[in-house]
Amino acid sequence: MQDVTAPGPHLVRWVNARAVLEVLRRASGVLSVSELMDHTRLTRATVIAVCEDLVQRGWAEEPDVPRGPGPQKGRPARRFAFRADAGAVLGIDLGVAKATVLVADLRGETLAQATSGMPAEAEAQRIDTIAATALRALEACGRSPRDVLAVGAGMAAPVDREGRVVGGQAFWGQFDFGLAEALDERFGWRVLLENDANLAALAEQWRGAARGVEDVAVMLAGERVGAGVLESGRLLRGHGGGFGELAFLSMVDGVGAPAGIAQLAREWGAEAATEGGLGGMPPEEVSAEAVFAAATDGDEAARAVLDRIALVMARVVAILSTVFNPELVVIGGAVADAASRLLPRIRAQLPALTATPARVEVSPLGGRAVTLGAVRRALDDVAARSLEIDLP
Repeated sequence: MQDVTAPGPHLVRWVNARAVLEVLRRASGVLSVSELMDHTRLTRATVIAVCEDLVQRGWAEEPDVPRGPGPQKGRPARRFAFRADAGAVLGIDLGVAKATVLVADLRGETLAQATSGMPAEAEAQRIDTIAATALRALEACGRSPRDVLAVGAGMAAPVDREGRVVGGQAFWGQFDFGLAEALDERFGWRVLLENDANLAALAEQWRGAARGVEDVAVMLAGERVGAGVLESGRLLRGHGGGFGELAFLSMVDGVGAPAGIAQLAREWGAEAATEGGLGGMPPEEVSAEAVFAAATDGDEAARAVLDRIALVMARVVAILSTVFNPELVVIGGAVADAASRLLPRIRAQLPALTATPARVEVSPLGGRAVTLGAVRRALDDVAARSLEIDLP
């Protein structure tokens, strides 16, 4: 006969505290004890005891209840609220050329942001730059390093389940410079490394085009193409963090490389300029922005470049639709605004390329998706560890 041990009082109190704190965290404002009872199915005495403990720990507050004019009968109903200012989280978008740090409160509202160019020299200099950028962002919103409860950091490289940057390509190796260990040593910060496309997927489901969608692929399509995939709301990483890596596109006819919209626009725009297109612009001065601007002004060569890019992106979306079968594919990254020009052509091509075409949208988050996703990752970590954290 199986020996079943009843949960002890400490476990019961922990479960009750988690339940109440999660309801307070998700609420937009103040909740009465009766409302908390309805959400948690706990007794009044238990809810009050838990809330008083959360107030003492610093996670909740009991706002003063204003009393109306005239005599009042009885004690006003007790009300509690989550303290979004009890700490802060950081979201870092770590690129090859620059790093952006976003500071958010414990509900994910942005408090400040700072960006710095990334040096290409020694690893220590890159760490110094990121640390200085983070301190500058914290100072801008009046927070200190000890207020930081978790840090999410995204990079254009696979990251395994243990938070290790995976090798295999020289490009990925640029991001393996001990950032998590260095920030822990300097500030005592808990740093969660993650692939940038994975973080973009979290951001899109949280505040972007994928809100309410459980099965979604988010395709970062700036310089290189990579995807973050959510299946039934769960982020898929793969054995070594390589789920969603699209290096195999170099073997796909009609695609040829995991090149993104900006890279293709630059390369094919330069070719068009060499042949006299783009108003005679020197090929070495062609940028992705210049190609899209020329197409808007009616330049036929620029429009032809955009048509070529749309056909390639349609094939990539078709591959994601066929292999991962998401309900939605979101095209994101810094080129999201420009990608809206390609969207009609991409949508029109899909039915001929796959039997399971996904709905396709362009991200409304633009270049903020990775930092927002990093904030979401840090917030989820704080939520999971709340009762183990000693607040500053």
